[in-house]
Amino acid sequence: MARTFTVIIEQGEDGYLISDVVELPGCHTQAKTYDELLSRTKEAIELYLEVKGLPSEKTKFLSLQQIEVEA
Repeated sequence: MARTFTVIIEQGEDGYLISDVVELPGCHTQAKTYDELLSRTKEAIELYLEVKGLPSEKTKFLSLQQIEVEA
């Protein structure tokens, strides 16, 4: 059964791309290129599910926002 996961992608200070899978706590990876990142993210999801299975609580991704505050 195919499942769809929400992935947040950011660029670190060192230029590496970082992915974080919203529905799977602690499931993330990094790579130098976007294509490599997507491949590694799929592999990370498969490994996560193999070891931990699906989390018991289900989340539904709603949106992503950036909020600016004075620091």
